[in-house]
Amino acid sequence: MSSKVYADIYATEGPFTQFPGAGLPDIKRFITTHNSQGEGVFLHADNGDHQALMANGRGCQNILYTTQGEAVDLNGEVDIALAKNNPPGLHVPGGTLVRMIDFAPGVESPMHRAMSLDYGTVIEGEFEVELDSGEKRIMRRGDVLVQRATAHRWRNVSSDKPGRMLFVLLDCQPMDPINGKEFVVELNELSPDFGDNH
Repeated sequence: MSSKVYADIYATEGPFTQFPGAGLPDIKRFITTHNSQGEGVFLHADNGDHQALMANGRGCQNILYTTQGEAVDLNGEVDIALAKNNPPGLHVPGGTLVRMIDFAPGVESPMHRAMSLDYGTVIEGEFEVELDSGEKRIMRRGDVLVQRATAHRWRNVSSDKPGRMLFVLLDCQPMDPINGKEFVVELNELSPDFGDNH
């Protein structure tokens, strides 16, 4: 699909106005900590700290958690403050990110690449994932894609039902070129949804 076609699609307002996307269930995020006796307790339940519409209401993302560094500092709830106060870009360099994305019926993303190792799990609906080689796979509820910095696009195959995916993104080492091809972040038409923070 050409950039002009994507621009035309994204110029039309989608059905979503907030998270969760219309037709999908609300979710709760539960975070644990320790009380003064060193026992595990729950903090308040919520949806996550950062929600945003994507592709002009054709999708919406909910950031459930982010971390920074190889070994996460859990002391003094430093990690909780970091996740709350730092909305991430596409992924967190040197850290991790858990993102839920709701897709409107029939929505297809542009081809894009994150320089990360991603675990993508279908929560609701049915999706087609296509790689830049043209290879495609259909994913159904519970299916998991281990996405290793490859260029790809997602399509909600239903024309009348929304879908939901959960992504866990881990930073990765820079990749060596293959046959002269360099590997870098490629957002294409998704750039406005992630800004300069990618």
